[in-house]
Amino acid sequence: MRLCTYSVEPGAPRLGAECGEAVLDLARYSHLHDGLRLPADMLGLIDAGPDAWRHATQLCARFAAELPTHDLAQDAEAGLAYPADHVQRHAPIVRPRKDVIGLGQNYSAHAKELNNPVPPAPIYFTKPPTAVIGPDEPIPYPQGLTRRFDWEVELGVIIGLGGRNIEQARALDHVFGYTVFNDVSARDLQFRTSQWFKGKSLDGTCPMGPVIVTADEIVDPQALRLTLTVNGTRKQDGHTRDMVFSVAQIIADLSAGMTLEAGDAISTGTPEGVGDGRTPPEYLKPGDLVEAEVERIGVLRNPVR
Repeated sequence: MRLCTYSVEPGAPRLGAECGEAVLDLARYSHLHDGLRLPADMLGLIDAGPDAWRHATQLCARFAAELPTHDLAQDAEAGLAYPADHVQRHAPIVRPRKDVIGLGQNYSAHAKELNNPVPPAPIYFTKPPTAVIGPDEPIPYPQGLTRRFDWEVELGVIIGLGGRNIEQARALDHVFGYTVFNDVSARDLQFRTSQWFKGKSLDGTCPMGPVIVTADEIVDPQALRLTLTVNGTRKQDGHTRDMVFSVAQIIADLSAGMTLEAGDAISTGTPEGVGDGRTPPEYLKPGDLVEAEVERIGVLRNPVR
């Protein structure tokens, strides 16, 4: 499934699923059919567990099969489904319950472009929920705080089944789905001390989306291309096979002695091509348009304002 969080004015954000050219309201559609009643938000669906995920998949398939006979205008009046270009997209998880966990220098070429050795163990930092924004939302340019405002396309992992001391061989069984993150970073704040938190945590510096693709559709997260453009010019072009630590390794390492919970979000690091590593360095400025893309998931587009 391709799951999103959408809204139609004047309504609040709701859980949706992409079905062709339509966005299906899963909660409302589930009330028309036998079986589980699905929640109206993404975290609620994740919390509901595998039975609810399977039911959502079945409902999506049913609606897609019926779609040629549907009148989407009538569906929209009923709040059941909408043309995809008639809805506003939000971050799939509008406000995570906890900080997004990030990884630093998880691609060897990226570590080298910053003149750093390849890390012998994962480097973790976090970004607070207040940093999360959705597709097409503006990234606020922090005037007076930084002159080194940088981009980083990353594969995002959403935990579905929590656990502690998860074995690497079973780690991917704990994944709900995958999304795109842009780990926007204020480099001068990031590197003024050995702690990266402030430089990674400014408001609006964690764009997320446009969808969560469920794990059953991405069997191998190490087989995805990542790209990023600024104003249409490609800056990053990498591949998840080049991660220093794979998604399974990250989950196993993180969960060693530390419980991962349903809905936790992990941003798995960026390939080479960031602005701080270019010659001469390049940085984001107001008016720029950043487009981060991960293969099979989609394009996360945000202006800088």
